[in-house]
Parts: sequence; structure tokens; C-alpha cells
Amino acid sequence: MGLFAIRDYRRLFSAQVIALFGTGLATVALGLLAYELAGPRAGAVLATALTIKMVAYVVVAPLAAAYVDRLPRRWFLTILDVVRALVVIALPFVTEVWHIYVLIGVLQTASAAFTPTFQAVIPDIVTEEADYTRALSASQVASTMESLLSPVLAAVALTFMSFNLLFLGTSAGFAVSALLVLSTRIPNARPSSHAKAWDRAVAGIRTFAATPSLRGVMALNLVVAAAGSIVVVNTVNYVRDVLGGTQSDVAWMLAASGTGTLLVALVLPRVLDRVADRLVMLTGAAVLVLAVGAAVTTSAAGIAATLPTGVIWVAIGGGMALIITPTGRVLRRAVDPTGIPEVFAAQFSLSHLAWLVTYPIAGWVATQAGFTTTWAALAGLAAIGAITALAVWPRDEKAEVHAAVAVAPREETGGRTAVAVAPRIRKAEAGARAAVAVASARTEAATREAAEAAEGTLAAGQCACVRTI
Repeated sequence: MGLFAIRDYRRLFSAQVIALFGTGLATVALGLLAYELAGPRAGAVLATALTIKMVAYVVVAPLAAAYVDRLPRRWFLTILDVVRALVVIALPFVTEVWHIYVLIGVLQTASAAFTPTFQAVIPDIVTEEADYTRALSASQVASTMESLLSPVLAAVALTFMSFNLLFLGTSAGFAVSALLVLSTRIPNARPSSHAKAWDRAVAGIRTFAATPSLRGVMALNLVVAAAGSIVVVNTVNYVRDVLGGTQSDVAWMLAASGTGTLLVALVLPRVLDRVADRLVMLTGAAVLVLAVGAAVTTSAAGIAATLPTGVIWVAIGGGMALIITPTGRVLRRAVDPTGIPEVFAAQFSLSHLAWLVTYPIAGWVATQAGFTTTWAALAGLAAIGAITALAVWPRDEKAEVHAAVAVAPREETGGRTAVAVAPRIRKAEAGARAAVAVASARTEAATREAAEAAEGTLAAGQCACVRTI
């Protein structure tokens, strides 16, 4: 069965695409709204708004994962979409900076509960490994198309309308997404093996801390955040104040980053069929470190030109895709099915914890110290993340299995369960059991053959005796 032949996945994917395009329009509009209210301090305002978003994601996502197995996921996702639609439609009426902060706090709290729940639904609907890989790629392509086309659509729309109207597109997108989710058959989450809410909330983080590949993912989250924050936070001020561009130019520069992500996401499914996730993701880290280093160089040299900036933005988009797209595969292989919601929620929180560090640097430090100093600091963080991932993520799959075996027995009583053993270990155990079974079967067969030969010999002897008598 093809991926899009799965009815429920098709509807969920459509909901994701529509909501993403609405969100993309709102992202452009929010940056321009911040510039209208704060002028040169738009970067600081935007950084504060995004920091509020990250705090919500870091705090709310684990709590949502802790209680999602007690809630009907279809209605939960629908209600969250409705809340987001109502909040976004209020943004055009904002007149003060603090209004932005309040509305963003409510909006991102709903998103922090929605996204990990939505991500954890997909493995329950798309159960085949190959289809799931393509579902991850399709999700990345959808995010990329949003990054690419939403700024383009915004650029076109801004030529004949106010940016405030872009928020209406976002609200409509969330409303349609809610209807599609409501029409989908979404299985409720499997009951967690952790009895206490706190254990459920931190179970995924414990899994990350104990699993080498997931520790590598944590380090790579920092690389993505360090590079991505430059695009998200600094594009508005850099294009408007340094390059002397217009509102439409801001949208086109954001589209350049989306182009890089799209080009990589389109070819990754075939690459991932042949190349290990680890190598692909570490390659993405190297690309991002080089791209941020190039941004520092151009800024320090005073090269304020659209073309080199666009090339760097394309490279950042491509490097992010190399890391983000395979992440879901790594997470899924690290836990058994009952642990999927917890580990996805943990990744959601931990990845945004990295953004919580880099967003303020990109916004506040840039406002005070300029782009060169800011981007140099972010380049240093990206390099630290890349080196750490290389060190903590073993190249040899056997090392990964042995490390997981070492932490598997760490189970505690009183309702607390330690880190789930990775599926690879279960496969190894199954293989060992199969080998034992085969050896046993062969031994039994050999025994039967020996017995039959002995019986044959005895019968022949008896016949000889009869003939002799």
C-alpha cells in the first residue's frame, strides 16, 4: 500500500500542510508587525516573542505527553487547532508590544501540546518502516514548502494588501486543519507503563540521556538552533537595515532558506535507503557550521550583498533538512511502541530548549553588539554541538546496542520503569532465540537420524539371525 493510500494519514497530512501554510504567513506578518511597532528593535521584540514560544514548548510538551494517553487524541488535537485559530485572528488588532507577548504565549502553549501529540500519532497510523520514512520526508517537504512558498505568497500579497491580513490566512488554515483532524480516525494513545505523571513527563528525557544515538540528536538540536535562529530572528533587520531591502525582500530571503531545505528533502528518502542516519545528520551539522562561519565572514568583511546572503541562507536551509528529516527514524528505533509519545515529546522539548538558548542571542545580542559578534557566538555553539554529536553517537551499531543493553536493567520498583530497550536489542534477542531454535531443531533431526540408523541396523541384525536359524 502506498503512503497516501492510507486514508487517515492522507487527511492528517492535508491538515498539516494547510496549518503550516497559515503559520508561514503569520511568521512573515509577525516579523513585520514587530518592525512596525519597534523599528530597529524589531529583532529584540521578535526574539522575546520566540523565547516565550520556546518556554511554552519546553514546559508544556512533556506535560502533554504525560497525560495524552488519558485523552481522546482526535478531540484534543481539534480543540487545540480551534484555540490557535481564535488567537491568531486577534493579532491584527495588536497596538502594543506586550499584546504580542500575551497572545504568543497562549498560541504557543496550544502549539506545544499539539505538535508532539500530532507527531506521535503518525507512527500509529503508518506502521511500515519504509512508509514511515517517507512520511517523515513528506512532513519535511511540507514544512519546506511552507518555508519556501509562504514567504513567496506573502511577498505577492504584500504588494496590494496590509500584512495584518496575513493573520486571517493563518486563522483560516487552523480552522480547516481542525475539520480535517476531526474527520480522521485517530487511535488513542497506548497506556503508558509509568504510573505517575511525573515519571511519564520525564521518561522520554531519561531515554535520551541513556541512549547514545539520542544523545547525539540532543547535540545536533543545538546545531540546528544556532544556525536557524539567524534566519528566523535576524532576517528582518538584516534585510531592511543592512541590505536596504523592502518587506517583500524579507519574504524572498526567507524563501531562499526554504529552497535549500526543499532541495535536500526531495532527495533524502532515496539517500536514507542507502546511507546511515548518523552520517546524513553529521553531514548536515558540518554544512551548518560552515554556513554560519560564512555568515560571520561576510558580516565582518562588510560584504552587504543580496547574492552571498542568499547563498548562505540556502545552505542553512539545506543543512537543517539533513538533520531534521532523519530524526524521527532515530527516535522511533530507540524505543518500543508504548514509549513513542514520551520520546517524541522529549525531542520536542529538548530541541526547543536549544532554540530557547539561541533565540535570545540572535535577537538581544544582535541589537546591542551587532551581527558579527552575534553570529560568531552562534557559530561557536554550532561547532560545539557538532563535535559533541560526533563524540557521543557511536559509529558502530554494535556499540549502540551494547550501550542500550547496559542501561536496560536499570528498572526501579514503585511504578517507575527505566529506559526502554531499543528495538535493535529485541531484534538481536529474537535472532539469538531463532538461532537456538534452529540449532535445537538440527540436533533433534540428527538424533532422529541416528535413532533410525540404529533401528535399521538392529532390524538387519535380526533378519540375519532369522536367516541363520
